[in-house]
Amino acid sequence: MESGPAIFAGTAFTLFGGALLLWTTVRVRQGEPVALGVAPRAAAAFAGLTGALFLGLGLWCFGRL
Repeated sequence: MESGPAIFAGTAFTLFGGALLLWTTVRVRQGEPVALGVAPRAAAAFAGLTGALFLGLGLWCFGRL
């Protein structure tokens, strides 16, 4: 009964975290801003940490199955 929501949450968190990390990496490598109006290094660091956090949270959800 409880595995359905855990699988959904784990999938959502993992996909979002991975996509955010991929998007941030592509933007930084191309020299494009990650967020408008924010220092480039601060925006890249915050987006990278947030992506890693969501990716880790998704993996934690899968580990709870």
